[in-house]
Amino acid sequence: MERVLKKKKTKDLTVGSPARLLILFSLPLMAGNIFQQLYTIVDTAVVGKVLGVETLAALGAVDWLNWLVLGIVQGFAQGFAILMAQKFGAGEYARLRRVVANAVVLAALCAVVVTAASEGLAGGVLDLLNTPPDIRPVGMAYLRILFAGIPVVTAYNLAACILRSLGDSRTPLVAMVVASIVNIVLDLAFVMGFGWGVEGAAAATILAQCLSAVYCYVRIRRIEVLHMTREDWQLETSLMRRLLVLGAPMAFQNTIIAVGGMIVQKVVNGFGVVFIAGFTATNKLYGLLETAATSYGYAMVTYAGQNLGAGKKKRISDGMRSALLISLVTSVLITALMLLFGRLLLGAFITAEPGVGEQALEVAFRYLKIMSLWLPVLYVLHVTRSCIQGMGNTVLPMISGCAEFVMRTGTALLLPLALGENGIFYAEIFAWMGADLILVPSYFLVMRKVRAAE
Repeated sequence: MERVLKKKKTKDLTVGSPARLLILFSLPLMAGNIFQQLYTIVDTAVVGKVLGVETLAALGAVDWLNWLVLGIVQGFAQGFAILMAQKFGAGEYARLRRVVANAVVLAALCAVVVTAASEGLAGGVLDLLNTPPDIRPVGMAYLRILFAGIPVVTAYNLAACILRSLGDSRTPLVAMVVASIVNIVLDLAFVMGFGWGVEGAAAATILAQCLSAVYCYVRIRRIEVLHMTREDWQLETSLMRRLLVLGAPMAFQNTIIAVGGMIVQKVVNGFGVVFIAGFTATNKLYGLLETAATSYGYAMVTYAGQNLGAGKKKRISDGMRSALLISLVTSVLITALMLLFGRLLLGAFITAEPGVGEQALEVAFRYLKIMSLWLPVLYVLHVTRSCIQGMGNTVLPMISGCAEFVMRTGTALLLPLALGENGIFYAEIFAWMGADLILVPSYFLVMRKVRAAE
């Protein structure tokens, strides 16, 4: 049987304590995400400290557009990985190799299309967002370089998803650690040393991602069950269609969330450069707040996919309960840390000098306090959504993304009318709530269907 083949650098999540497996699988992902956020934070800190508040605001004004492009790439890669995890869990290694090969071809096509569309539409989108004229050129210069690196970002995300689907969360961690160190060094050299401005920060990010991608692909070539033959690279229309059915809803889900974020950014842009800078500083920390949540989510996708493939359906609900408990405890701890040390962390981005710096810091800390208090809602969202996706249903999570869009944009457009600029701080909170209202009952619906199929 294929199941007895040596599975070097992989991890079978179909046996053992669900809580222990999820924690051990999540920890390397968490560390990797922290390092990934670290070089995002360093980018922002170097820009904010060296180039000033206006340049920091420029990065914030284009942040959601960059996230939109990244979300499309990640969505397809994560969707493809669901089928990989299921085939690995079932021990169907020959089929796994065919899935990986077809996914590589689709990802390459995706990279070409997304790169062309991003470069062509970036300027028009910034105009639609009412980006202030004094920061628009800086934002465009930053985006041009980031978008040119989309093929590199696609390669890394697909490689990391392949590894995670086979239970290897350590290799993406090592890749992120190395890339973060390289990115920080290049940031300091390009921006502070050579004076290349935001273009230098963007170039540092792309070069670091390139290193991550190369490292992951080298490790993939050492996995025995992924030793590819010419036959494995034969394209299958039905298989590619199945991969797209899994990946497209996740890409669309990320797209609709990002479009909602851009509408929020348009409202934020109306409050001026100082407010944009403060809002941007907290949004950069948002990635750090979400790090554990996304890690538990990645773990649940792989865990649910492997156990579904192995036919161990009861273990999925056991793992879900464990993941929810772990995530809620984690979110409460992070909330406490942000309330105690959040202002200090925000000071890494903004110089608290009298005037615009002090005002921006006050905006940032107000936003951070509100966001931190509602983190448990976000953590439930990630775990629940990922479990549903791991069971092969990417449509219901996509619908939850639509709910996020409605709640985020509705709050951003209406609440500031009553609360002023403070109203915009609740757009994310209501978006999380809207998603949970869809996801929680969806989990029970999908779980019931999975059990009925026994």
